[in-house]
Amino acid sequence: MGGRLLVKLALIIILAVLGLCVVVEVGLRSLFGFGNPLLYIGDPHIGYLLAPNQRTRRFGNRIEVNQYSMRSAPIENIPAPSTLRVLIIGDSIANGGWWTDQDNTISNLLARSLKKENIGNYQDVEVLNASANSWGPRNELAYLQRFGSFRAEVVVLLINTDDLFGTAPTSLPVGRDRNYPDQKPPLALVEVWQRYIIKPKPIPEMKAVQKEAGDIVGINLEAIQQIQAFTRQNNSQLLLLMTPLLREIGEPGPRDYEIKTRQRLIDFTQAQQITYIDFLPLLNAHPEAKALYQDHIHFNLQGNQLISQVIERSLLQNLTPNRDCEQ
Repeated sequence: MGGRLLVKLALIIILAVLGLCVVVEVGLRSLFGFGNPLLYIGDPHIGYLLAPNQRTRRFGNRIEVNQYSMRSAPIENIPAPSTLRVLIIGDSIANGGWWTDQDNTISNLLARSLKKENIGNYQDVEVLNASANSWGPRNELAYLQRFGSFRAEVVVLLINTDDLFGTAPTSLPVGRDRNYPDQKPPLALVEVWQRYIIKPKPIPEMKAVQKEAGDIVGINLEAIQQIQAFTRQNNSQLLLLMTPLLREIGEPGPRDYEIKTRQRLIDFTQAQQITYIDFLPLLNAHPEAKALYQDHIHFNLQGNQLISQVIERSLLQNLTPNRDCEQ
């Protein structure tokens, strides 16, 4: 008799645990989007990029990736003659990450605002968003070389201070770093376990990448120069913007090596005649600049709105329609 009760009790406990796991699994999927992470693919030149044709929600925010690995809706390779096309290319700041809904990315904010403007003979506006976490100028150049500029009138290169020190593109993190998965986990519970509970394993080969020798800043400036040459060859204009790290705002400001690099960038853009906007003085003049950040580097909705407004002003001042461009 006692044995039967123990068996029944064990079954009840097992069913209760299974039921709780099902409830937690459903909750993690429906409320937070776990179990359906964005996937990445490796590339020998770009390093990595978002796998094409994905849709998911993370923490309630909608994320869509089109056929060209952009955080944008599906597009035609060649825009309609009446469409103004702008291409934003950058890292996680341009991308927006899991903390930004698709509608609130810099690209979508800019597109909605530009559509309200009467720009030449254009009847529609598209702002494309080619970006991925931790991309630098060399990743972005390789993306343009692979896919082209999609006949964009303007290519907006959005970088941050750290990007000038970025190392060579590599596909090593794909499928090995929890932030760059290449396949979906079997359960949302498994993703939570892998992402937040177990200690991540280092990738030994990354040490050689991170110890890249030579003038890293100079190499990245050369990549920007090649991006400028690429845009000119494709009859596009280049707009370069750099956002600061949160710690650079106010006092004590950028570190000595960053000050030197910033001046080097200014000298470079002047010599190359690249339209350049530095957000550091703009944010230093903002009364609540630090409230525009999501974390130490990324921006929230208010920060994205500010960036899109600055881009818009520059575009309206400098845009000269030219529909004879070739990709």
